[in-house]
Amino acid sequence: MGLKALAYEVPEHANNLGWSLGALTAISFFTLLVTGIYIAQWYNPMPELANQSVRTIMSSVPLGSFVRGLHYWAAQAMYVLALLHMVRVFSHGSFKRPREGNWIVGASMLLLTFLAVFTGTVLKWDQEGFEALTHNIEVAELVGGLGVWFTGNLAPEVPILLRLYTAHAVIIPGLILALFVIHALLVKRHKISPHPEIPAPAREGVAPFTEHLKRAGAFGLVLLGVLAVLAVLIPPILGPTPVEGIEVTRPMWMFWWFFPFEGWFGVASVGVIMAVVFGLLFLVPFLDRGPKRRWRDRKVAVTVLALIAVGMLVISVYVWTGGGGH
Repeated sequence: MGLKALAYEVPEHANNLGWSLGALTAISFFTLLVTGIYIAQWYNPMPELANQSVRTIMSSVPLGSFVRGLHYWAAQAMYVLALLHMVRVFSHGSFKRPREGNWIVGASMLLLTFLAVFTGTVLKWDQEGFEALTHNIEVAELVGGLGVWFTGNLAPEVPILLRLYTAHAVIIPGLILALFVIHALLVKRHKISPHPEIPAPAREGVAPFTEHLKRAGAFGLVLLGVLAVLAVLIPPILGPTPVEGIEVTRPMWMFWWFFPFEGWFGVASVGVIMAVVFGLLFLVPFLDRGPKRRWRDRKVAVTVLALIAVGMLVISVYVWTGGGGH
């Protein structure tokens, strides 16, 4: 099976929790695959039946409510862990030459994770999901042909909910899985990046990657335990079948950082803000090209990241406290 290829050497510093965040993100993803396959056996993506099919999963399917809760919390865990992983990579300069390509691969997976959360929100087809789709269609229509996939104009005879279900269950997971393989192969090729706080001449212990997988697996078991507890104690809420023409809900917390901009500057501003933030994310390796890798030595890059993060946090808190409504 060629499994010996996994026994390549990795430095000791890669075995702590901070450097295992990528592995935990992958564990969250595979948890989503397993739970998603189970849920898909009873989910109906037709608009007139979608909401009721989710209720059936929660009330009549064996372990349906638990599995849906696990899926819900694993999605949020994947998003948070992917963000933390990229912050760790950024702060240690692990994206720098020759690893620029792997940063772009990782940023692409983060964007796909963002889209997966969005499509998953819509699929439950309650008021919150319907309003999220409405805002998305408004933004998509502004960019004309570039956004046609997100509107009903691409295939008027096919419900847009069915198309989003295809994206959520097939296209997005497939792309993430393909990029994950590329990501892992690039890590093997370029090796784990050195720790910027450990001087180059210093000797550091090494261990096979299989040992790293064992430690990451232990962290993963703790993660799965936490997700299972959350699935039982705080199950996801499902609202009633949506009513068109009203807006009474807030989106999930992942979308709060751009939610109020539509009310402040119009619907076009939402697309602009998202394009700027994700555009900067993809450009990181080309904007921060210097040889220094310690975050203390990269004051401009770290300051820009901190300002963006604080701005997103402030807006999110504003929405959480009741602001940002339309």
